[in-house]
Amino acid sequence: MRIVDLFCGCGGFSLGFEKAGMKIVAAVDNWDAALQVYRDNFDHPAIRHDLTDETGVLDIIRNHAPDMVIGGPPCQDFSSAGKRDVNLGRADLTYHFANSVCAYKPKWFAMENVDRAIKSHIVKEISAQFIEHGYGLTAVILDASHCNTPQARTRFFLIGEMGGKHNALIKFFENNLSAKPMTVRDYLGDTLNLQHYYRHPRNYSRRGIFSVDEPSPTVRGVNRPIPAGYNLNGCNPPGVDLKTVRPLTTLERGLIQTFPATFKFNGTKTNLEQMIGNAVPVNLAQFVATCIKQYIDEGSAFTNKSSLFDFEDDFVLPDKPLHRSLTASRIY
Repeated sequence: MRIVDLFCGCGGFSLGFEKAGMKIVAAVDNWDAALQVYRDNFDHPAIRHDLTDETGVLDIIRNHAPDMVIGGPPCQDFSSAGKRDVNLGRADLTYHFANSVCAYKPKWFAMENVDRAIKSHIVKEISAQFIEHGYGLTAVILDASHCNTPQARTRFFLIGEMGGKHNALIKFFENNLSAKPMTVRDYLGDTLNLQHYYRHPRNYSRRGIFSVDEPSPTVRGVNRPIPAGYNLNGCNPPGVDLKTVRPLTTLERGLIQTFPATFKFNGTKTNLEQMIGNAVPVNLAQFVATCIKQYIDEGSAFTNKSSLFDFEDDFVLPDKPLHRSLTASRIY
């Protein structure tokens, strides 16, 4: 499986798919700082290109002849949109991703975004576009803490197979989810040498202190010290001694995003915090890639035989995270 990664950032999506046994042949982004980190960690070409230039993107894709195109178009406008519809800004880059995929028509594609994106007309429109171009779609919202990642990060994935059936991958996702969420201690043991840590809240009425015995909250691009005079409120765990609490370092946040300790993060702290917060967690990407690979290697043979596959004629976007079925069993 040869893959081109669009909007590659520093490489979380790429590394996860590589860990699942797939081959990234090229990556594309338009941010020099992220591309430098990417190049420090991968051997294949990492190309700077404006991804709104669809003709140029198509040339890059054709030059590397992938079987799959993956990508996480920037999601900040979806994240901040709340209940508003999204019409302008970087959310429009999602259109460019869809247009590039449909122009090249790879056998597979996989797109990642925040779960709130499904409320936008953009995702509804590109889903219809993919179907019109012959793709069978699977859409899921995944909680990363059930996907071998110590972080309660919910993300939307849209996966397409040319000539495939809608919802063909759902059972693979369900069956591979863990029954319990992964905590920071589950993943990192005692290597952080702390019990509680500070994660800057969006406002001070919200929780800012978290335990290593629960999944981390979503790693964002903002990482600030505890402000002077910070007071604990009812949202925080009881019995916390603020003298023992600190924010996670940049590299520790990279570990929470499941980048390996050997991953090279070179650059300014501001840039690194932003690219780490924007990245697809490596293990979450590996989870998605593994489900796709299992379907390709073994599951597609069951599509017309197994009662465990309940295909729908109509594609429907999910409204909540997927959970492991109580009756889940291996199907391959």
